[in-house]
Amino acid sequence: MTALYRRAAAGVVEFLKKEDGPTAVEYAVMLAMIIVVCIAAISVLGTNTNSTFSAVGSAIKPATAS
Repeated sequence: MTALYRRAAAGVVEFLKKEDGPTAVEYAVMLAMIIVVCIAAISVLGTNTNSTFSAVGSAIKPATAS
């Protein structure tokens, strides 16, 4: 079992030493772009949902107390 851990650790170290893959800066830029898209989508959906609930709420008659 320790041989498996040693091989896994060696693989992780080798992966971290490689410089041909994407860097942390590129990952940070991609993450920032994803966050911006998510915020924009949530704000559009929130606005649409709010207007839909407002239209439904104004179309429904308020209940009268008996």
